[in-house]
Amino acid sequence: MRRRRPARGWGRSTTAPLHRPVRLSPADLLRLGLIGIRTRRMRAALSALGISIGIATMIVVTGIPASSQKALNAELTALGTDRLQAIADSSIPDAEPVSFPRESVAMVKRIGPVHAVTAVANTHAEVRRTDRNSRLDTAGLTVLAAQRNLPEVINAQVRSGRYLSKATGRLPTAVLGSVAAARLGFRDLRPGDPPPLVLINDRWFSVIGILRAVPLAPDIDRSVLVGWQAAQSDLGFDRRPTQMFLRAEESAIEDVHAVLPATISPQSPSEVRVSRPSDALAAKRSTEATFSGLFIGLAGVALLVGGIGVANTMVISVLERRREIGLRRALGANRGQIRGQFLTESIALSGLGGLAGITLGVLGTVGYAAYKGWPPVIPVTAVSSGLGGAVLVGVVAGVYPAIRASRLSPTTALASA
Repeated sequence: MRRRRPARGWGRSTTAPLHRPVRLSPADLLRLGLIGIRTRRMRAALSALGISIGIATMIVVTGIPASSQKALNAELTALGTDRLQAIADSSIPDAEPVSFPRESVAMVKRIGPVHAVTAVANTHAEVRRTDRNSRLDTAGLTVLAAQRNLPEVINAQVRSGRYLSKATGRLPTAVLGSVAAARLGFRDLRPGDPPPLVLINDRWFSVIGILRAVPLAPDIDRSVLVGWQAAQSDLGFDRRPTQMFLRAEESAIEDVHAVLPATISPQSPSEVRVSRPSDALAAKRSTEATFSGLFIGLAGVALLVGGIGVANTMVISVLERRREIGLRRALGANRGQIRGQFLTESIALSGLGGLAGITLGVLGTVGYAAYKGWPPVIPVTAVSSGLGGAVLVGVVAGVYPAIRASRLSPTTALASA
């Protein structure tokens, strides 16, 4: 006879569990974690307010100084922190005027960190208001041959009229510096009126523009600028620059300063005098380092305060919800599910506070920057680290309460409730 098989379940250990615990999906775990937030909205709001104030503080203390620093950087850059000036200067007293090689501008352009180069040259010409003035009456002005990109390199602005262009640079036209215009008796040029004339050597030049004061190049204020080609054809200019202006990468300005003399005049580098980088560059770098240290310190304090508030709220929540914990344990929830529930609640609470803090911080930074007239700057790293920091704080703050809740036995939790 065929022996019957034992019924299912026979032969198994009597200590084996009769059922497996239900695995919670991430969505179910999130819903469980939000129960405490939904049922205790006022306490959750106050706790989220604590973390949001911390994150908002981090955004504000990084955004406002960053906005201020951007405005300060613009002011310091206007002082010439990224610019250098080279002048042809003979080391021999009473020597003849020296000049740079014709190809010096093209050679400087080949330096990697250099963004823009322009040059002027002293034509040693005489300028007078009329031919009735004596040749000795030059009003202490210099006639310079100038290239077309001079204004953009030295931050010069035209007060009235226009600057030299490709067409006018070939014609007998001139642009006056602010001091030169005052000494020659010119004010603003009126549109539609015929351009006034000045006599340079024995040739009449039409004045087509007047510049504003140029803080980066005061010599330009006392100069009469003519086109590079016009100076060659009308004033006998030999196309050799005597002064050069350049704009370079700010971080490499010292390196450019070191190689500039040999680049401009390989045969006589000692005759090239290069202006040192502006002292404002050192001040600018000092403020950057100071602001960076301030950001890190204040952000750390803000996150610490917010984390303590969340941890306190979660510990109190565990103490008040022991009946719920005991009931869930009695119905079959294991310790891992209890830990996951309270850890998820802590992370959700901190995440909501982080989002609210980012919103408050961005609005506060933009409003204060607009009030001060600064360009608003919201550091992306501050926003991302703010949200990430809030989540991290939620994890750290929720570990102890979650472990404490999971260690409560069902009978103890129900009896003490």
